[in-house]
Amino acid sequence: MEQGLEIRWHGRGGQGAKTAALLLADVAFKTGANVQGFPEYGPERMGAPITAYNRICRDRIRVHSNIYTPDLVVVVDETLLHSVDVTAGLKEDGAVIINTPKKPEEITGLLNGYKGKVYTVDAKRISIDTLGKNFPNSPMLAAAVAVSGVMDREAFINEMRSSYEHKFAKKPEVIEGNMKALNMTFEELEPFLDKASA
Repeated sequence: MEQGLEIRWHGRGGQGAKTAALLLADVAFKTGANVQGFPEYGPERMGAPITAYNRICRDRIRVHSNIYTPDLVVVVDETLLHSVDVTAGLKEDGAVIINTPKKPEEITGLLNGYKGKVYTVDAKRISIDTLGKNFPNSPMLAAAVAVSGVMDREAFINEMRSSYEHKFAKKPEVIEGNMKALNMTFEELEPFLDKASA
């Protein structure tokens, strides 16, 4: 796949990793990209580890398999670092984003020697501050877009507002909370985008 982006998401059932992957595919499609967004189904139960994938490319996507050498890995649940090799196959010139209050240098020892860029986002704090509950998928979705640069921030924010307005038409407070979560994530990550630990 020439000049495309491949993302692998790791989370637990009920945390929204699958939803984030599908939302990213939807938003990227609306900006003119060819996309895939799909989960890998294992045991479907709350709290079980799940994996989801995105392919985003300007050209036609001819590959229809799981992603084995991603450009970006998004870890929605930090506890998975103890049981899942989240950096397996991750390109050295890629990046991993982990939902944790820790700094990247505090977590690199759990990444099996990965030498690429490591970003951390406290998605739990951001979602509690903006939504009043721990919904980490919106901050992690914004983090994936910010780190990958797969689309312009403004285009992403505008498309996400449209998506949330459709999905939560009768819950304006949920729309605004999610928009705040997206913007807060961008603002917190931006100072680190050029100097992630490598």
